Amino acid sequence: MSENMNEQPNLREFLNEVSSFSEEEAPAAPVKAPAAAHPPIGKVVEIAGSGSQVRLDAGAVTALQSHKDASVAMSGQVGSQIKTVVGNSWLIANVRTLKEGEAGELIAAVDFLGEGSRDAAGRMTNFRRGVTRYPIPGAEVLPVSTDDLRAVFAASDEPHIEIGTVYPTDDIRGALYVDPMLGKHFAVLGSTGTGKSTSVALILHRISQLSPEGHIVMIDPHGEYSAAFKGCGELFNVDNLQLPYWLMNFDEHCEVLLTTHGQDRQRDADILAKCLLAARTKGKDMSQFGKVTVDSPIPYLLSDLHGILVNEMGKLDRAGDTLPFQRLKTKLEELRADPRYTFMFSGMLVSDSMGGFLAKLFRLPSQGRPISIVDVSGVPSEITSVVVSVLARMVFDYAIWSRTEAQRPLLLVCEEAHRYVPKDDSSENGQAVRRILERIAKEGRKYGVSLGLITQRPSDLAEGVLSQCGTIISMRLNNDRDQACVRAAMPEGARGFLDAIPALRNRECIVCGEGVAIPIRVRFDDLEPEKRPASSDPSFARLWRETGDEEGIINRTIKRWRGHGR
Repeated sequence: MSENMNEQPNLREFLNEVSSFSEEEAPAAPVKAPAAAHPPIGKVVEIAGSGSQVRLDAGAVTALQSHKDASVAMSGQVGSQIKTVVGNSWLIANVRTLKEGEAGELIAAVDFLGEGSRDAAGRMTNFRRGVTRYPIPGAEVLPVSTDDLRAVFAASDEPHIEIGTVYPTDDIRGALYVDPMLGKHFAVLGSTGTGKSTSVALILHRISQLSPEGHIVMIDPHGEYSAAFKGCGELFNVDNLQLPYWLMNFDEHCEVLLTTHGQDRQRDADILAKCLLAARTKGKDMSQFGKVTVDSPIPYLLSDLHGILVNEMGKLDRAGDTLPFQRLKTKLEELRADPRYTFMFSGMLVSDSMGGFLAKLFRLPSQGRPISIVDVSGVPSEITSVVVSVLARMVFDYAIWSRTEAQRPLLLVCEEAHRYVPKDDSSENGQAVRRILERIAKEGRKYGVSLGLITQRPSDLAEGVLSQCGTIISMRLNNDRDQACVRAAMPEGARGFLDAIPALRNRECIVCGEGVAIPIRVRFDDLEPEKRPASSDPSFARLWRETGDEEGIINRTIKRWRGHGR
């Protein structure tokens, strides 16, 4: 009892001390809480699910424009943020549209982005996406300061890469969270000349720095990226790729070897399937392979396939029946004779090089060079889609068959994706690559395969593929159809940002989806010249003043042209 009596005065002293402490601190509060310094600029009028209405005081919004804090100066304008209080939380909303209301008023449609806790000093902490409680109409609306934005965009401890600065601030860093971004695929969109290639190079460089033991395969149709990744990547082109033809599955063999359509094509395919299976199994001890199908990547000799075709043809009586065999035989001889196809159909010794090929391509181990750039610009255009199909399928099949091993996730980055997964799939060619990329988009996540699509024409891309991308990085898009496509693929809360897509400057983008806490507009960092892709625009004004050695230029060009780069 006496002990308790002693405790009471101690408690009282303690409380007195605390209250006197807070009284002493009180005058310092305004310095700590600049949030209270801004008067309200309007009121909430209407609340509706994602889009709500706010009535702003035109005078107050105009007066803010000269404020020294860039974020406060932007507040209330289209594409900017505003905030309002609900209980002890701050709600952040994005202004989508503005129109004139009654005298001196503006009516703004806003989308709520998320909420953060409001501490005693009025500052925002622990910002998170999504809204649990909406404000009541009549609640005051306040401008958002740079400090608020800093709390919103502060990167958490999850692994992330910084790609640039958040608009309209100068010093808040825009971060992409690597795991959600790669786990659910991503797309980089932007019209030609907006700095798309450089931005992709920047993102891949940052990922490579974060994960020097990564496994990234980039398919580069124009040969731009080799210059950007000389230092940290392994570069492949037709000279050193040595892609073995026997890695192709049956579909891909059909695309290369069949020339007919309709019923004839089906007949040719049946014959090819029978002969190909015979070639794959010829002279091998089948017990080591188990179940072999026409798709199994087992080495065979082109001369064996040729021989089997000729043999089968010899068994037939009527001349008309030999036509399909004749067609396949002719096409096979053509491929073996054509020097452009040597990177794939070289008639040299066939050895089982699959292990070495996969180790080289997927960077297993990566030895500090986590990225493979596969330059397919030198591949004959008729089989480019087959080559891309084989590479993409290798990535996916490897992931499926290595499920029982220690996991090594792979990222496949596909530049000019609209070429391989076009919206209209009328042609019979290119179906193999379309099927495998669609499959990676839908199922890759389960097996640890990530897909990065880069395209300047999202409207020409198959809808199913773009809608599977969890993170969308959109640069300026000049075409209405492309903008509509992105609008359909982006989540509801990002609508206000989408209206800025036609107005973005070069090397600016809007990022929304899994890879960011909330949708952001970012200005990309400058990339060192040696890390940039070789895709800069020529200066007509300067280059058209230069002259000299035209004859030499023409002769050397013709020599390369005729010899296909040799």
